Amino acid sequence: MIAVVAAILLTATFAATASAEHSWSNYHWARTSNPFTVRVIDANTSNWDTHLNAAISDWDASTVLDVVREAGAEEKRCRAVSGKVKSCNGSYGQNGWLGVAQIWLSGGHISQATAKMNDTYFSMPQYNVPVKRQHVMCQEIGHDWGLGHQDESGADLNTCMDYASALDNPKPNAHDYDQLKTIYLSHVDSTSTIAAGLAADASARPERVERNDRIADSIITETYRDGTQKVTHVLWALETRGRAAEHAFGHGND
Repeated sequence: MIAVVAAILLTATFAATASAEHSWSNYHWARTSNPFTVRVIDANTSNWDTHLNAAISDWDASTVLDVVREAGAEEKRCRAVSGKVKSCNGSYGQNGWLGVAQIWLSGGHISQATAKMNDTYFSMPQYNVPVKRQHVMCQEIGHDWGLGHQDESGADLNTCMDYASALDNPKPNAHDYDQLKTIYLSHVDSTSTIAAGLAADASARPERVERNDRIADSIITETYRDGTQKVTHVLWALETRGRAAEHAFGHGND
């Protein structure tokens, strides 16, 4: 009887979690029509190209996004490009994080974005596994559309946008595509932040920095004098989960 009750509760919890909203705040790209095209610059080394190509293909299956790969030079520093997403990798150090997604906001809209994979961890046997690499790549690229996590309890919802401790979900699921529809079909904008405008000043210093640490990730929001913001999502390594507050986020760009 106890087992039956537990199974019912688990099913109910899963259903409630799976149907939850999981946008990343209200962040989205400004665009004047749907579907819209976002270009992802490949600044990865060749051993990540297969994973980036798969992530682009999977997210391109959305009915509101046309995702196009753009060739780029390998770049560990991962300097953002206005109106585009850039994907990079490098040995950023044993600083606790597997992947980082960053978005720049102008007028409340995403204006440029990056996704970085930390080879310091992905060279270790426990992480140097194709499905784990794909899970993290898929998730960091997904954040750059304005998606959050479907679940943050560790439950496995069969999506790269969950916190499953096995890191074995290489693709989005149907609810991720539905959430993109919710974000982007609710309205269109009078202007576009896609492939337009000037890049943010990389030398600018924020006036205010806020940090929110959770079990498996941290969100860092930097606000600048002109009102623009940079928001960073840090995905911590499995052995770091629950201890995020102990780690200072280092970009490791140099």
